[in-house]
Amino acid sequence: EARRQRRLLLVVVCVALLLDNMLYMVIVPIIPDYIAAMRGGTAGPSAPAGGNGSGGGNRSLLPARYPPATGGNEDVQIGVLFASKAMLQLLVNPLSGTLIDRVGYEVPLLAGLGVMFLSTATFAFAENYATLFAARSLQGLGSAFADTAGIALIADRYAEEPARSRALGTALACISFGSLAAPPFGGVLYEFAGKRVPFLVLACVCLLDGLLLLALAPPGATGARANMPVGTPIHRLMIDPYIAVVAGALATCNIPLAFLEPTIANWMKDSMGASEWEVGLTWLPAFFPHVLGVYVTVRLAAAYPHLQWFYGALGMAIIGASSCLVPACRNFGQVIIPLCGICFGIALVDTALLPTLAFLVDVRHVSVYGSVYAIADISYSVAYALGPIVAGQIVHTMGFAQLNLGMGLANVLYAPVLLFLKNVCQMKPSHSERNILLEEGPKGLYDTIKMEERKG
Repeated sequence: EARRQRRLLLVVVCVALLLDNMLYMVIVPIIPDYIAAMRGGTAGPSAPAGGNGSGGGNRSLLPARYPPATGGNEDVQIGVLFASKAMLQLLVNPLSGTLIDRVGYEVPLLAGLGVMFLSTATFAFAENYATLFAARSLQGLGSAFADTAGIALIADRYAEEPARSRALGTALACISFGSLAAPPFGGVLYEFAGKRVPFLVLACVCLLDGLLLLALAPPGATGARANMPVGTPIHRLMIDPYIAVVAGALATCNIPLAFLEPTIANWMKDSMGASEWEVGLTWLPAFFPHVLGVYVTVRLAAAYPHLQWFYGALGMAIIGASSCLVPACRNFGQVIIPLCGICFGIALVDTALLPTLAFLVDVRHVSVYGSVYAIADISYSVAYALGPIVAGQIVHTMGFAQLNLGMGLANVLYAPVLLFLKNVCQMKPSHSERNILLEEGPKGLYDTIKMEERKG
């Protein structure tokens, strides 16, 4: 029964992460119509795919994520719109991590799903930029609770390796699938059913996911949380050198993806004359190497768990080399290869280092995971908050090639820093919850429950 419940909870978390990333990207096909409306045009399914008003009436189902830059104020508005989610997430995560450590994982996850439902419904009925901005920011608030609580819940329920790596790898695959499936999903439904339908479908799935979580872990159904040890404060986790190295790696490896998403579409059109379909399909093949990277890392971690740091360093080296290759590409087929390399490398880094964060908390602090995964979410948010605003300015002042070379160099130089984690696997628990459970025996309800879970 306990195993089946934790599997169902894993499904709930995976669906929540899938929904969050689908909502993050499903707005892509609808933005051009709002651009047309802000310019005084007519918003509707017949609006052109590109934001420059040219290209005819047949809108691509996989348009570029951002409209071509025109130097006007609306480009800044679009950049701020896409960055607003990550910005609010960045501000709220320190608070959400602390709250999750105090009240448990299920209630913040349920609250996050509720806020995401409200955000999705607001998207469905938005008619102007201000409402879109409010909905996007509201999504960031929901993500700060749902994403952090969901990943922390997985780390808590899957306490032993290699089960923890497999479960976190499954969650990462859902994140990738949500990001890549959302543009065609939104484009097709928007084309044939209208702009509200994609958001209403996601809102219904979000509601069902919340109801399933409510059935599995109703608030107040157990008193285990009352006996749970107090988690380490987030500011103390931030100054832990091992956790800081992992957080830096997570931020650095995601910078190429966050910075390329808003800039590669215009570069492809200018340098190789790419069509709308080619621009839209640019990232779709990268889903398969990302899932492959997750699978390979999980299998390697199960066989050689002491090399987690090496898998992360290898991933950063692959990301760095792939980033440097992007500006050398001259056609659509060529540019797919380095993008696949970037996503494969990100899969290696994320899948290797997310379980490492939980292990570091187990052996160096208290086994409560809200704050440490809030730090991981902060690392991601830093990259995605800067990307839509900063990347375009760098390309404008320095050039697309220099942007990619800089990102590649940053990843290659950071890879050796992960050597600092080489001896992490040899650490022994100190004054942590795991030490209490395994050496002193259970002293309360929570300790007894955790002891039984570990024995099972």
